[in-house]
Amino acid sequence: MREIKTVRWDDETDSILLIDQTRLPHSYRSIRCRTVKRLITAIHRLEVRGAPALGVAGAYGVALAALTIHEKDFIRYLDKVTIAAHAIGDARPTAVNLSWGVQRVLSRVYLADSIEEAQALSLTEACTIASEDAAACHAIGKNGAALIGSGSTILTHCNAGALACSEWGTALGIVRSAVQTGKEVRVIACETRPLMQGARLTAWELKRDGIEVTVIPDSAAAHMMRKGEIDCVIVGADRITPDAVFNKVGTYMHAVCAHAHSLPFYVAAPLSTFDPMHTEEEIVIEERDRDEVAFYGSYATVPERVPVRNPAFDATPLTLISSIITESGIIRPPLDWDSIGPIRRII
Repeated sequence: MREIKTVRWDDETDSILLIDQTRLPHSYRSIRCRTVKRLITAIHRLEVRGAPALGVAGAYGVALAALTIHEKDFIRYLDKVTIAAHAIGDARPTAVNLSWGVQRVLSRVYLADSIEEAQALSLTEACTIASEDAAACHAIGKNGAALIGSGSTILTHCNAGALACSEWGTALGIVRSAVQTGKEVRVIACETRPLMQGARLTAWELKRDGIEVTVIPDSAAAHMMRKGEIDCVIVGADRITPDAVFNKVGTYMHAVCAHAHSLPFYVAAPLSTFDPMHTEEEIVIEERDRDEVAFYGSYATVPERVPVRNPAFDATPLTLISSIITESGIIRPPLDWDSIGPIRRII
């Protein structure tokens, strides 16, 4: 498997390097974030996306703020770092990992007794989060691969691969791990409108690794399930509450269809994606720009002044989930939060 490092820290320039996912599959290039403002722009533009990757990017963003804010007074310095951290955490509201990564690093900054110590602690913690994410994805892959039979055809939605994490991936990490063990698997990637993350990103990743992948329209999934061409569904997650899994819009539709056809529906996510403090009704579903739906490139696909709804995520009830695959093991709903283990709570 060819390594993909989606988000990383550059020690030589004290900056964040991100793979620009808006340019794939046409070109593979990185962007450099030297300022918090540029990182927030990258998050808004989806140059970096995917819940675990956003957690790592948010963590590095706080370290970047700690290193680039110039202030001699320690109290004023802490205030400015905190303001920058909150701006990063608020860049996208639905994926819990972003605010989780931000708050975890910010909590280390608060333990410092000097600016120099705050800078050192923040960068160390951010790098730890990145390393933990990589390890978690490999563990998720190993745990999930045990559920996949050789010869299986797996349906996935959006992109829960290395591009959505620091490396390896969650849903695609399971695919990669299954292939590593010698299993033959095929992937059906839903194109994932309106921004085509399945067609552009998932297909790019799997083709790059020599794993068989076919792209279908989102609306073709139920047809293929009914024809017996799908063995299971594996998706990622942006937030898991005690009653629902939040993921790219369209996930709920696939879960309903999988349930109707008695197919396993698996969610692959690290423990950092769990949010035991909120319920579905309390979570804000991000609504994105009209033009993402109303235009395909420069070509208008919706008449002028016709309203568009563009929710980025939906919520799937846990009753439709067969298993949640984490780095600590496989969890089957309903969730017993006390038995899940060291869930990383939002500070």
